[in-house]
Amino acid sequence: MEPCDDDGSRHWAEPGLYTVAPGVYRIPLPLPNDALRAVNVYAVTDGDTLTLVDSGWALDEARDRLAAALAGLGAGLGDIGQFLITHVHRDHYTLAVALRRESGASIALGRGERASLRATAAPDEHPMEDQIGLLRRAGGTPVIDALVALFDGRRPPTDRDLWEQPDEWLDPGRRTILPGRTLDVVHTPGHTAGHVVFADHAANLLFSGDHVLPHITPSIGFHPAPAEQPLRDFLDSLRLVRSLPDMRMLPAHGPVTPSVHARVDELLTHHDHRLDEIGGTVARGNTTAYEVALRLTWTRRERTLDELDPFNQMLAVLETQSHLDLLTLQNRLTTKDEDDLRHYTVP
Repeated sequence: MEPCDDDGSRHWAEPGLYTVAPGVYRIPLPLPNDALRAVNVYAVTDGDTLTLVDSGWALDEARDRLAAALAGLGAGLGDIGQFLITHVHRDHYTLAVALRRESGASIALGRGERASLRATAAPDEHPMEDQIGLLRRAGGTPVIDALVALFDGRRPPTDRDLWEQPDEWLDPGRRTILPGRTLDVVHTPGHTAGHVVFADHAANLLFSGDHVLPHITPSIGFHPAPAEQPLRDFLDSLRLVRSLPDMRMLPAHGPVTPSVHARVDELLTHHDHRLDEIGGTVARGNTTAYEVALRLTWTRRERTLDELDPFNQMLAVLETQSHLDLLTLQNRLTTKDEDDLRHYTVP
């Protein structure tokens, strides 16, 4: 597989090896049964040393595609020296764990992911256990019932044996990954509690993970160990990235785009409008997160909650709850817990 220019002439998820900048290559790897279609892994190399930003899902097809792409650089899976992981979701983390067992490559992950990784790997922890509790408090019993029916009483797959500890916990700061190439590690909680992005200021590149995506807003509030105010954290992280010099955005899902600032501005505006919309929905007498979510539209196709599959219904209700909690923090709403339900009202 020979490298080709990442010029936008092919769909971003099409398999291949794409040159983003000198020594930086984008490798889309497959996602099973996922509307996102692919996850971008980025190879950074000087011809001798090879670092990957994110790794992909531990699937045979993903492993084979990664091997074929690296062959186009004259390298193999065993030549990967380290994985820098933006966050602990399976499509970013688990293939790194599988490949580390073969070659000994090191894995570095944001320190804020400790609690989520511990919860995911716990042998007695039921997947989505915390989310089920949040859904119940949100009035989302119909979503819980749909999830139970979807999995037919079985636990959803977790790849539990692939949630091993990283070799290094990342803190904010500068690190050299190749001779002459340094990255700034920037803590950007919100999508997950320990999400990080990597800024290559010399090359004007930002490896943005799932924090800033070109076509969609990342899910908020879906963590194995839920955060208290995930939307507040996410918006603060967007403002932090906006305070950095503008860079080309290298996202985990979607094409490379020329300006991370432009997309951050769009996301901040979107959430400002969403907060106003949700506050207005509460003012009209809808008091639980589930009731509010039923009256909103979702995705760029403006689907109703009932038109989403159960997993995305869960994400929608939890994201609605994160907006309601931020409105409460801003004193634009008040809350009252009653019969294990949280109700929101206008003061």
